[in-house]
Parts: sequence; structure tokens; C-alpha cells
Amino acid sequence: MDWSSYHRRARTGPCFICQIVARHPDFPADILYEDDLAIAFLDKYPRVAGYTLVAPRAHRQNVTADFTPAEYLELQRRLHLVAEAVRVETAAERIYLLSLGSHQGNAHVHWHIVPLPPGTPYEKQQLALYELDILKETLEERADLVARLRDRIGAGPGS
Repeated sequence: MDWSSYHRRARTGPCFICQIVARHPDFPADILYEDDLAIAFLDKYPRVAGYTLVAPRAHRQNVTADFTPAEYLELQRRLHLVAEAVRVETAAERIYLLSLGSHQGNAHVHWHIVPLPPGTPYEKQQLALYELDILKETLEERADLVARLRDRIGAGPGS
């Protein structure tokens, strides 16, 4: 992974989330869920299986200030739906939720859903997960996870 190029693109390139929403061919994504308010897709550079992003479809930059309380709560409903699907399908010990990015790079508000794999030693948990290498998964493994997550999300809560 060329992190220097990634950071340069995050700061100067087009908004990757807006490009995914628009289905730009240079920004392919494994979309798990989508409605008129939000979109959820697997992270392009996951450190653990099931690492997912959830974002509003509309380009907003402030994690709370750009939303009315009602809009924010509706987004959180989608986040909960997707996070629960990820938790169940990955048998996660815990789900970490983070909103990363800034006005300087990756400005489009989004939440990271990071499943903690069961049995992960404490020293490799929490933010230490970000020190792990990019997960090496086959196309078949990724496609299988996408299908299972889509099925579980489509079935709704409690499935």
C-alpha cells in the first residue's frame, strides 16, 4: 500500500464517497446497503474482515453540525443495522465505531464499522488494529462476505 499516494488523493482528489454514490467507474465499491439517505460499503483497504463504511449519500462534512437531530438519528439507525449485520457475520467480539476524516482530507462524513475478531490479543485491539497490514482476502472470500452481509442487512434487525 502506497500511503503517501493515498493521503495525497484523500486531500486533493475528488470525494471518494460522492464518486461511489455516483457509481464512477474509477471508484468501484462493494455496496452492502443503500437507500435515499445512506450508503454502506466494504472498506477498500480493510485490516479485518467485514470492515465497513457508512455515509450519508449527500456530501456533508461535519459529523453532527451538518445534520438536524432527526437526520442524525436516521443515519444512526442505518449505522446500527449495518453494524449488527457485520457483528453477526464476522462473529465479532466487539464492534468499533469511528468517524474519521477531516476538512483537510476525506471530508465527506462517514463512520467506520470495525469488527474486533474473536480472540484478538488485547495488545492488538482498539486503535492497534490500524497498525495491522491490509487484510489479504481472495475475491471469493470477499464476494461471500458481501453476499452474506447483503442478505443479513436485507432481512433487517434480529435476523
